[in-house]
Amino acid sequence: MMQSRARVGVFGGSGFYSLVKDVEEVVLDTPYGHPSDSFFIGDVGGVRVAFLPRHGRRHHLPPHMINYRANVWGMKELGVTQIIGPCASGSLKKEVGLGHFVVCDQFVDRTSGRRDTFYDGPITTHVSAADPYCPSLGRQLVQSGRELGITVHDRGTVVVIQGPRFSTRAESKWFSAMGWDVINMTSYPEAYLARELEMCYANISLVTDYDAGLSDDPTMPPVSHHDVITAFNANNERLRELLFKVIPLLPEDPGCECRCALRGARG
Repeated sequence: MMQSRARVGVFGGSGFYSLVKDVEEVVLDTPYGHPSDSFFIGDVGGVRVAFLPRHGRRHHLPPHMINYRANVWGMKELGVTQIIGPCASGSLKKEVGLGHFVVCDQFVDRTSGRRDTFYDGPITTHVSAADPYCPSLGRQLVQSGRELGITVHDRGTVVVIQGPRFSTRAESKWFSAMGWDVINMTSYPEAYLARELEMCYANISLVTDYDAGLSDDPTMPPVSHHDVITAFNANNERLRELLFKVIPLLPEDPGCECRCALRGARG
């Protein structure tokens, strides 16, 4: 591992780190290949933060082609102990409205074929995913978001689909019937990989659309990529405000269980 250079990591684009002065660009290689892009490191309220564009700065990586292991490993190599993972998401419930933020506490994995563990043997390692997101980091995000006047849901289940296609109406109806709250294509396996490396991870789902339309409202149009990008960009300013407010408040030792996730994971 290289010398620590950042404490907090954010998976996000240039809209976040462009407001940070004296940003350092760091190119890393990892045992798992190349990350999505360079890491950009700067100071936010006295805290060193590493930003990584999840899809690459040119947005050239679709969700199923992102090297999630390299991205998370790179954060660990830089010394990061807490990761915030914002992502554009579709709502599966009418009460989870457009423009709302959801700090999820559970995920459902519907992806296929993604490299989703660092532990391929010979030592068998089973890290619990019962509570996959850091409760301490999540509480900080919810509190800070509400202080900024953002509508933030303090829990929710995100169902993660493979992409790059969006859901059919039948799939979306099924996901809604299961009681899940939001849907996106990038929330797995980021959080679990961070847990395997004993890092805190919190998801912020930014609601940009209603997936394939809500089943009880036939007039609701299905999502399009253009709609997602337009809505996500509109939310970016509020997301920046939240990140720049919460990062300086994060304690170095949050007192959570994330830092000892490997305890009891090996026989």
